[in-house]
This record gives sequence, structure tokens and C-alpha cells, in this order.
Amino acid sequence: MKPQRVVVGLSGGVDSAVSAWLLQQQGHEVVGIFMKNWEGDDDDEYCSSNIDFVDAASVADVLGIEIEHVNFAADYKDRVFAEFLREYEAGRTPNPDVLCNAEIKFKAFLDHAMRLGAEKIATGHYARVREREGSAAAGPSQGGRRPLGGREHSDVGAVRFELLKGLDPLKDQSYFLHRLNQAQLSKTLFPVGELPKTEVRRIAESIGLPNAKKKDSTGICFIGERPFRDFLNRYLANKPGPIIDDRGRTIGEHVGLSFYTLGQRKGIGIGGLKERGAPRGVGDHAPWFVARKDMAANVLYAVQGHDHPWLQSGALAADDASWVSGQAPAAGALAAKTRYRQADSPCALAPGANGSFALQFEHPQWAVTPGQSAVVYDGDVCLGGGVIAAASKN
Repeated sequence: MKPQRVVVGLSGGVDSAVSAWLLQQQGHEVVGIFMKNWEGDDDDEYCSSNIDFVDAASVADVLGIEIEHVNFAADYKDRVFAEFLREYEAGRTPNPDVLCNAEIKFKAFLDHAMRLGAEKIATGHYARVREREGSAAAGPSQGGRRPLGGREHSDVGAVRFELLKGLDPLKDQSYFLHRLNQAQLSKTLFPVGELPKTEVRRIAESIGLPNAKKKDSTGICFIGERPFRDFLNRYLANKPGPIIDDRGRTIGEHVGLSFYTLGQRKGIGIGGLKERGAPRGVGDHAPWFVARKDMAANVLYAVQGHDHPWLQSGALAADDASWVSGQAPAAGALAAKTRYRQADSPCALAPGANGSFALQFEHPQWAVTPGQSAVVYDGDVCLGGGVIAAASKN
């Protein structure tokens, strides 16, 4: 690749720092941008963008590049956080990191970088972009064929971009990037996507980066490591109701359905019921898990045992689909995951109308959760995905 002007999103972490250095080594003109996406209480013990900016600025100093502090908090509040709250109020469990990537890091940030004269942007995500010639999407289809690697294609000579998994299987972040489109991918570089995390750390130490040993960030920026329920309490109303088990027995009281997610084990609030005179068998042996939510009746259902049938789903329906190529894949055998920390699972895809699709899995999936993302893969190629609307046995 010929030298270009590349604007790198420097987060203060080691991955984006090494990304900037790698681009320098390739001869690119590198400029750093630090994105501030949350305002209010970001200077407390849970989420400190101030500390992250100091780290990012220190990296820029070592590398000898410019860095700009840009505030995208208003965009984040309107495009990401508002949707986050709407989904929780509806009883679903959203994934704001997916929306943040599509709306902020690869839209607001990308637009800003282009205004600075960037030819490309780069981030520290563990993913890859592959440029392919010889096929391109010809437009939306309803159950028709569409071009895929190794499948039939058309428009010979056209260029398309594929989103690939990062080579480190433990760090691959393509799941969070599945809503990126052709225009966004055409302008994006993922320099560490070809490397294992151990090599990224080694490079950072060898070139003397100040954040070489900095702990990886976890959780959502605006929540950080703080108690999740305490945070939601600021924005969502409590409406207590009964917790019922699979035998129809009331075994406790929930604090509001918005504060629970399917598959949740901790914080349900039904431990120790046996000592308070609960029915025989309640509280014995296997742990309790959130299995269902009835929004109309304001009932939370909990079951005992990780492998309880209520926690297993063989199929799902999704909507609000976003496909990397610009149109839905053809119906057929692919693979998918319904949560980030999960291996790809073989499935059959059936595209539907108006951005919907269905997946039928070869093996039952655990705690498939409305509001989360179902992301579809063809080998290492991330095809896109959608928001889980419902799950079923088959």
C-alpha cells in the first residue's frame, strides 16, 4: 500500500498505540485522535477518560505524532445511549458497543477524519479487511443469490471489501464490527488484526510505549466497572413483580424486568429462600438462572441448572439486519454466534423481508437473548447480522 495520511483512534490502550506505530513503520503519515464519548461522571473511579487521554497523549509523544482531543459525547448520547435505554425499557438487552462502532467510531469519527484530510482511518480492533475484485452486490434480494467468497458472483471487475476475523481467536472483535458497510470498510485499517495479543504487548515493550502493560478495558465506557444495576437505576423506573419458577411457584420478587437479562445467574435475589420457608427443593443444589421475561404480566421466570430446557434454543428470528456486502446472503448453511464469547455454531440462514432473517442451529444455543446481536459467518468472513427479536425451540 502506498503511503497515505491515516488518522488513528488512540484510546489510551496498547492496541491502538501499537497500531499507530505499525502504520508509521509502513511509511504512512499518522495523526492521532482521542474520542471522548461520555460526559457527566467520567472522572470518577469507574470510567476515567481523563486518564485515558493522558495515556494516549503520552503515546503520541513517544511516536512523535500529533493528537487531537475530539468530543463526540452529544453524538453518543443521541445515537447510542438513547437507543440503549429504549431497549432496556422494552425488556431487551442491547449491545451498545455494536452501535457505538457503527454510529461513532466508524461514522462520526470517520467523518471527522475525512475533514482532516485523511485517506484512511485506523483503530486497534482485532479484525481484518480484505479487498476483493471480481464480484459485487447487485442490490437487495429476497431469497436470491448474492456474491460470497467461493459462491456465485457477478459484476466482474468491481471491488468489494470483506470483514474478516482477527487472527488471534481469543481477541477477535469482528462480532462488534458486523454492522460496518462497504463505504466504512473501504476507508478502514486494522493494523493489529494480523497479530496475536502477546505480540502486540511485546512490540509495545520493545519500543518503550508507556502503556505497554496497561490492563485491557472491560465493559461499556459509560458504565465501566461500576455496579450495572446501580447505573441503570438512574435512568429506568423500578416496577417490582414476582419471580416464578418452572413449576409455577412464586420464589421471590424482582426489582424491575429491565434490570435482568436471560442467562443471568448473579443478583437475581432468590438465594437463601429455603431458610425463609420456601417450598421444598427451592434453593437446593443447582444455581438459579433468569430464563424468561413476561413484560405484559411483569413476571420474571427463573430456573435451576445451566442446562435447563428453558435456556436452550434451536432457532431465532432477527431483524434490523445489516450486511457487510450491502445485501443478505443466500439461504443456506453458514455459522453464527449469538454472543461475543462464543464459538461459531453451524446453522441454516433463511433471509426474510424488511431486514429480517431466521437462523436454525444444528445444536441448541444457550440463553439466546432478544436485543443482542446474531452475527453470521462464512468461515473467517463476517457477513453481518441483526438484532435478535425472538428465540424458539425449533
